[in-house]
Amino acid sequence: MGIIVQAVTLNGMGTAMSRVLPSGSGLPSLLAIAAIAAVLANVVNNLPATLVLLPLVAVNGPAAVLAVLIGVNIGPNLTYVGSLSNLLWRSVLRQHHVEASVGEYTRLGLCTVPTALVAAVLALWASVQLLGL
Repeated sequence: MGIIVQAVTLNGMGTAMSRVLPSGSGLPSLLAIAAIAAVLANVVNNLPATLVLLPLVAVNGPAAVLAVLIGVNIGPNLTYVGSLSNLLWRSVLRQHHVEASVGEYTRLGLCTVPTALVAAVLALWASVQLLGL
């Protein structure tokens, strides 16, 4: 997977993502980085999103890297396909005769993911301000 992600990144995705990603480690930048990471994780899955984004934000420092990690870990809870673990848990639920529809999962994700993402980035930003990363 790393080879495929590297090939895609070198052939245009890296440039496109560089244009979209903000620079710096202020609160607006960290929120934007985490949100972009969350969206990308839902589009291409969280592991490829991590492989694409980390090299691009590393120049902005550890806070930006942590914002990516927050985005790719919380963001995939928005959709079933955002993370392999979501698909595995759906399989476990089915084995126990518990049905969770895609619509229900997405509605719950829409209620919880944005709030959790903002709260986590605010905690990151506060930590950076207090501890100085």
